[in-house]
Amino acid sequence: MGVMPLTDMPWWRWRTNVRSALHMLSDPVFHHEYWLAGREGYGDVTDAVYRLVEDTWLDNWSAEKYVGTIFRDSAEAAAVDTAALRVLRIMHQVGADAPVSAYLEHHGWPEAVRAAREAHVMLATNDAEDPDV
Repeated sequence: MGVMPLTDMPWWRWRTNVRSALHMLSDPVFHHEYWLAGREGYGDVTDAVYRLVEDTWLDNWSAEKYVGTIFRDSAEAAAVDTAALRVLRIMHQVGADAPVSAYLEHHGWPEAVRAAREAHVMLATNDAEDPDV
């Protein structure tokens, strides 16, 4: 993930996982070329969601809890909460074991992608990185 300062945030490994998940969830080209195509080594939507919530428990409480440890401020936390909630809502509707196509065809998917993109761009920019790299 570039040159993100490893000691900048106390829980930088968790931040790295969240950023990685948001990056995958926010990229429609990635969805088609990797997930939908079934390319090995890139997991699927469920894997990305797990990466987003596994250590943070964002499926149980707000990212605001992690301001100062994973997230720099309330704006980052709010953006991540929005993205996580939208993706989790779709996951609960289609099922965690649903094929990638079920996610991509869900009426709420474009909005979830947009929210993930906004959060990804915010975190990457705040880490002084190019969000498209």
